[in-house]
Amino acid sequence: MKKIGIIICGRYLSCGGGKCFRALRERVGAFAAYGKDEAVEVVGFANCGGCPGGNVEYVPAELKKNGAEVIHLATGLVVGYPPCPNIRKFKEFIETAYGLPVVIGTHPIPLKYLENQQKLPFWKQVKMDELVPALLAEDRAVMESYN
Repeated sequence: MKKIGIIICGRYLSCGGGKCFRALRERVGAFAAYGKDEAVEVVGFANCGGCPGGNVEYVPAELKKNGAEVIHLATGLVVGYPPCPNIRKFKEFIETAYGLPVVIGTHPIPLKYLENQQKLPFWKQVKMDELVPALLAEDRAVMESYN
């Protein structure tokens, strides 16, 4: 069984995780990496603590203590506007400090957000295509269903 932890953006403190958990059940978005027959357990769901991400220093320790083998940084960190300016730093820190692999993304990028944000200069400036290729490979109909 693969045990995962999810860290969401602090702007979405009231998020119930519906899209993330749906995507995990459907094995879409970044969760497509897990086979449909592979057992996956979420061992923790927390937020980053708000900018600049104070909880990122502590939350992974709790997730790891609870058995997390991989950390997912939620899709909201990518498509919230503006996107998280620290996402690459979070990935590097968690992987270095805790020895846990970090996957950027959870649920598919909602198509309405993708179409809007690809028009903005930051998308190319921050090389978003390189950051979340698995999310961008998702079928457009699936992305639309996450609008």
